Amino acid sequence: MWEELEGKFQEALEALKQVQDEAALEAWRVRYLGRKSPIMQAFSRLKEVPREQRPQVGRRINEMRDRLTEAYEARKQALEQEKLQRALQETLDVTLPGRPATPGRFHPSTRTIRRILRIFAEMGFQVFTSREVELDEYNFQLLNIPPHHPARDMQDTFYVDVDGDGETYPVLLRTHTSPGQIHAMRFYASLNPEDPPPIRVVLPGMCFRYEQITARSEIQFTQIEGLVVGRQVRFSDLKGTLTDWARRMFGPQVRTRFRASHFPFTEPSAEMDVECFLCQGKGCSVCKYTGWLEILGCGMVHPTVLKNGGYDPEKYTGFAFGMGPERITMLLHHIQDIRFFWSNDIRLLRQFD
Repeated sequence: MWEELEGKFQEALEALKQVQDEAALEAWRVRYLGRKSPIMQAFSRLKEVPREQRPQVGRRINEMRDRLTEAYEARKQALEQEKLQRALQETLDVTLPGRPATPGRFHPSTRTIRRILRIFAEMGFQVFTSREVELDEYNFQLLNIPPHHPARDMQDTFYVDVDGDGETYPVLLRTHTSPGQIHAMRFYASLNPEDPPPIRVVLPGMCFRYEQITARSEIQFTQIEGLVVGRQVRFSDLKGTLTDWARRMFGPQVRTRFRASHFPFTEPSAEMDVECFLCQGKGCSVCKYTGWLEILGCGMVHPTVLKNGGYDPEKYTGFAFGMGPERITMLLHHIQDIRFFWSNDIRLLRQFD
């Protein structure tokens, strides 16, 4: 065993001198330092050596392994230096054709957001942005969702910090774009506190909810909030505005319907459906064979929210709505998994070139 091992050791050193590239070096490592190499197998064969000779043989095996490892690392560095030198010596042939640059494209979700905002801009809406990190006061309380309100159970929240002047208002990542309603109303009300101007804005932005990621839900998503406030704004104005938007968005022949619902910050509240544009209302897997697709929630702004925003609910009324661009994009392009929007899977993105 001893003579055989010494022979393999010398053989490995000689073979290493002949290695000229990285592939051959890796093959050498597997052969002489891998788990099935003679050196490594020798450790399991120590039981064949007489007990009094085992310490000496064990030390020699360790020396062989360490020597081969050092020689391997030295040869590896030498090959890397040789490769670098060759690269530095090579000249650039400027006559070779260049690599074509692949132009970038807008993300499918961004395209939907821009399309939605463009339509509302044509209808006289202004784009108003608000912050993503909010106080609990704006995200819930000023929207008629006080502490311990059951509606909070519907929105698992990322809380960031606790701060406040005299009162405690946790800092959080907003769970919806509705806090933008308060910011927008207070901004416009500050322009003329005695007689605040009418409002017609849309508020796009990112939202965050601490929930299980599935094919239909994500912890981050975009929303577009809409807000109209003025004198004698009625529910019929809400229906007319959203129906007109749906026809511009999905086609002039699309049918819409409104279903009663409940949101703490609107009263009355509704959800809006459009006729499934994939099956034309006949029923398919996308619309769950109902012929209708839910696209947004809406309602008349609650008097408490108007008052918190600086508008007298005795003089002013308004309506608000909120929609998810990712959901609309999924419906428009028959995308089955919302996680595709954040995975940057090139196979999906290339379909929108």
